[in-house]
Amino acid sequence: MKVRVLKSHSAEHKRFMQTLAERRAGSGASVDNAVAAIIDDVRKRGDRALVDLTAEFDGVKLQPAAIKVAASELRSALNHLPSSDRDALELAAERIRVFHRRTMEDSFVYRDRIGMRLGQIVRALQRVGIYVPGGAGAYPSTVLMNAIPAKVAGVAEVVMVSPPSKDGERPVVLAAAAIAGVDEFYRVGGAQAVAALAYGTDTIRPVDKIVGPGNAYVQAAKRMVYGVTDIDKIAGPSEVVVIADDAARADWVAADLIAQAEHGSGDESAVMLTPSEETARAVAEALERALKNLPRAKAVETVLARRGAIIVVADLAEAFDLANEIAPEHLELDIRSPSRWLPRVKSAGAVFLGAITPAPLGDYLAGPNHVLPTGGAARFASPLGAYDFLKRTSIIEASQGALTELGPAVAHLARLEGFEGHARAMELRNGEGKRKVARIKRSAHGKQT
Repeated sequence: MKVRVLKSHSAEHKRFMQTLAERRAGSGASVDNAVAAIIDDVRKRGDRALVDLTAEFDGVKLQPAAIKVAASELRSALNHLPSSDRDALELAAERIRVFHRRTMEDSFVYRDRIGMRLGQIVRALQRVGIYVPGGAGAYPSTVLMNAIPAKVAGVAEVVMVSPPSKDGERPVVLAAAAIAGVDEFYRVGGAQAVAALAYGTDTIRPVDKIVGPGNAYVQAAKRMVYGVTDIDKIAGPSEVVVIADDAARADWVAADLIAQAEHGSGDESAVMLTPSEETARAVAEALERALKNLPRAKAVETVLARRGAIIVVADLAEAFDLANEIAPEHLELDIRSPSRWLPRVKSAGAVFLGAITPAPLGDYLAGPNHVLPTGGAARFASPLGAYDFLKRTSIIEASQGALTELGPAVAHLARLEGFEGHARAMELRNGEGKRKVARIKRSAHGKQT
């Protein structure tokens, strides 16, 4: 197939940008209605709903007793994993662990100039659910990316859900769960798994937070249960924007666009921005060649037809403006001196600097997380990190000097908002309240006489 090559500011370009923006509108009424029904079913019927929905959507018949994966199954999968597979997983795990230790926050306490003692206690969440996509595929990297930051943060109970496969167990996923320190693993996926994590069933106890990527149904479910439990972000289908100049290798750029388009949902997006018409033509031709012998060529072609394009811009400054407008999950800078341009990046989940730093490096074992904001959410959201598994509690301890200095202003602000009770609670502690009551009594006594 031929990928579309567009000129910036053309009518075609504007229509294409609109198709990207449509991803921000949410999953749509049909998905939301289906997900709401699934959540309601799980709340009412618990494990029985999980069994029925797994048979319906995943084609796997489970007994309630088989929903939970035994710890012995995880250990056995790890022990029987080929050494090359285990070595790769453990290398990735260690690199992820080292990076996410640097994202931790610390508690702090200080005393200000008027004697007020202030601070913040940072504690890990107790019980967290991680969602790992499955079904047709196996994603051990997502197990590591979700579970390891939680463990680094100190989460006591990491609970994993992942849909079962009609082809049987996926030992590499079970082994990754063992390496990452997953405490509980359940063979359920989709919106029903999110509902079970939020509300609980006889088998699955509720969690404090749900994290992880997934399809439109999973993300809609996460959005709907927010408030009952916390969520990390809406992490949907993969996206990449590559900014390339005339020095970029066309076959490398084509490979990077394909890498993020081949996941298979059909809702991925792959965009290249370049000021070079020659580079644009070369990448388009390289894509055609690469798709001829690619195992997942049809999936990639679907994405390129829906949300794929090569856009020719006036210069690199315009390319960065467009990239910030898109706010992609992955942003690759296949240009000369990429670090010089880094300050121009305002919105991206992860930035990959230079031609020899493709997004798949970050997908697997560079260290930073591959659970990233999608659908333009990089404008306000961040990659998953150990910080996502922490909660913060403020500490405030007054001194008498602080009360004397701050009390009148507190009472004044309270009365500005119409809260006399707040004001009196403050004034009673610095003596002003007692003096005020005495003045009121004296005034009332004088009127009576």
